[in-house]
Amino acid sequence: MRTYLRLFDFSRKVNYRNEILAGFTVAMTMMPESLSFAILAGFPPLVGLYAAFIMGLVTSVLGGRPGLVSGGAGATVVVLIALMKSHGIDYVFAAVAMAGVIQLIIGICKLGKFIRLVPQPVMYGFVNGLAVIIFMAQLQQFKVMSNGELVWLSGAPLWIMAGLVALTIGIVLLLPRFTRAVPPSLVAIIVVFVLVLVFHIPTKTVKDIAAVSGGFPPFHIPHVPLHWGTLTTIAPYALVMACVGLTEGLLTLNLVDEMTATRGNSNRECIAQGTANILNGFFTGMGGCPMIAQTLVNLSAGARARLSGIIASLTILAIVLLGAPVIERVPMAALTGVMIMVAIGTFEWVSFRIINKMPKQDIFVGILVAVITVLLHNLALAVLTGVIISALVFAWESARHIRVVAHVNGATKLYSVNGPLFFGSVTAFAEQFDVEQDPEEVYVDFRDSRVADMSGIQALHKLTGRYKAAGKTLHLRHLSADCRQLLENAAAVIEVNIVEDPEYRVMK
Repeated sequence: MRTYLRLFDFSRKVNYRNEILAGFTVAMTMMPESLSFAILAGFPPLVGLYAAFIMGLVTSVLGGRPGLVSGGAGATVVVLIALMKSHGIDYVFAAVAMAGVIQLIIGICKLGKFIRLVPQPVMYGFVNGLAVIIFMAQLQQFKVMSNGELVWLSGAPLWIMAGLVALTIGIVLLLPRFTRAVPPSLVAIIVVFVLVLVFHIPTKTVKDIAAVSGGFPPFHIPHVPLHWGTLTTIAPYALVMACVGLTEGLLTLNLVDEMTATRGNSNRECIAQGTANILNGFFTGMGGCPMIAQTLVNLSAGARARLSGIIASLTILAIVLLGAPVIERVPMAALTGVMIMVAIGTFEWVSFRIINKMPKQDIFVGILVAVITVLLHNLALAVLTGVIISALVFAWESARHIRVVAHVNGATKLYSVNGPLFFGSVTAFAEQFDVEQDPEEVYVDFRDSRVADMSGIQALHKLTGRYKAAGKTLHLRHLSADCRQLLENAAAVIEVNIVEDPEYRVMK
């Protein structure tokens, strides 16, 4: 799963067989998941399949990188459940369209690059938590509805389900040792399907989740009142959905970048997601974002180009229009086995091997992100929490490393500063100066430092005031160009003597 893949280049030859077979495999694994999420949120089942088709097609053509698969993802659907219960499906469609507009604006403004701020421990926690979620979701297939509530299977149905899942996993594991001509996941699904069909094995099928027969996604303008109250109702849901979708999508893109040793385009992915969600809002889809499980299925099946995603989305549409009677008989055990293998492949096992080499704060951040992801199923909150904690730890560590060394030379005194001057280090910086005992001419050398923010400027302002009150003069040396610009912008706040020393280069 962690093998390095090459980014598709149109100058290279496409393996159409791999692309087509990967597309079929992705479609088989995406359909039950999209149906399950739609039913969970109280949407009509076809709303989930329409989202899978629209998201998959648009993002495969316009998205930020080949191989990335989008569909009706649970992370975005969960956000809309409360709106569905309180205001109905049309408000949901309006919120999905507004979320798409927000994502489109973010992409046009090129804000997708901020995903680079996510530290590696946060990525480990996000991926590991997501792998646990994928695995735990498959356990729901071992339950059945009884007297209005889900109960665990028992007796023969349980053993049949477990046996078919084990058979699926066995095929996925063993087939690559003999041939890689076809995706093992697709072979496993077909073998289990034929086995159940020929021997009339009683087990849960796709039809037990929902019917998948329907028509082409209809154009539908959401029937919502056009006034300020409607906007204030749907805007919070749209904003959260847009942020959750972009967070999960860009993290998935980042993960695929690492797996393939290539670079995707995050801003282009934002635009593609936004466009797809706008279309979802007007073509009765529940919206969505990139799906990491299906993306990994796609890559492990040998996909390298955009064609597999297009095939997957068109396959879902063809099934809705024509192939429902066949697909509804596919055993859920086969799909469950495939998704369990995806969960195992998603987990960053390397994080266990290097955990004894990681700083304690990084271990804490990774575990915290994974726990929040698993317990709350809120990927955006988990990642945001991890980023904030990592930033605070970095600020604390950087604040500890500022040093000020004093040198006396006759009637002058030189303070050499090492380390950044910012909000976390200003207190330690100010404590290093002896205003009362210093001579009348004092120099502060920033050759190995820089003023990073307004707190640093304010610290210089207070220090200057102390020396001025004592009848002494403070000079600043070797300020970098950006530091001098900060001081110029804060001219009303601080007045200092900036001394340029031609003997040294200004720090860049």
